[in-house]
Amino acid sequence: MSDEQQGGAGYEPPRVWQWQQASGGKFSNINRPVAGATFDQSLPKGKHDLQLYSLATPNGVKVTIMLEELLESGVIEAEYDAYPIDISEGQQFGSDFVAINPNSKIPALLDCGESPPLRVFESGAILLYLAEKFGAFLPTSQPERAACFSWLMWQMGSAPFLGGGFGHFYAYAPEKLQYPIDRYTMEVKRQLDVLDRHLADNRFLCGESYTIADMATYPWYGELVLGNLYSAGEFLSVADYTHVLRWAKELGGRPAVQRGARVNRLWGDEATRVVERHGADDF
Repeated sequence: MSDEQQGGAGYEPPRVWQWQQASGGKFSNINRPVAGATFDQSLPKGKHDLQLYSLATPNGVKVTIMLEELLESGVIEAEYDAYPIDISEGQQFGSDFVAINPNSKIPALLDCGESPPLRVFESGAILLYLAEKFGAFLPTSQPERAACFSWLMWQMGSAPFLGGGFGHFYAYAPEKLQYPIDRYTMEVKRQLDVLDRHLADNRFLCGESYTIADMATYPWYGELVLGNLYSAGEFLSVADYTHVLRWAKELGGRPAVQRGARVNRLWGDEATRVVERHGADDF
């Protein structure tokens, strides 16, 4: 593919964009500009009311952390079955998965305790659904409740700059281009500064209360400063964000967070993987 096709020096956008399937880069074989299922697929179902179809990426880990925290706090009704969806193989485009999440992104939750079974998709929506369903990790009074919603929405709006922007061009793009790397690095560092300034005066994102806002933010920004995301710690000078590091280390030390990070993990040391999760014995 030429430099012009790749979008390098001398590239001019066409008058009408057309999809180039051989665009290069990780995940280029599954990315496409249309929605809907591409093949028939029957998803497995376990014995619990909550059926999770996910992967141990940051967005998937948000939900497994929440479920493990609920169980850790004694909410036995939060028992769940978790099955992996390998997005590198395009399993998110199977018919049963698309029926739960028409956006073909992990995670997707099916609550079979409702009649008919209730589908919930988008990680933030799943966190809110579970928090309200079980009355946990979501403040009930103001101003903490407003803070929780605000920081949750901040994370949902900010993470695409970290993952789809910085992470893509820094780690996955077929060639390194200075402009997008500079652009998204600047934004990620600004976001880390936002967090660091806030956490200087707050133990958690909502003060002294550990909430779904922390669970949503940790798999992205916490794992980033701990050196577990894109191997970008030195590049981003994350040691400068001392308050984020303090917060990340505290959350990373929680047993439920450690368990949640292992669920639907398909890579790394086998001792860190719980490919399918059906009960506490799987750990």
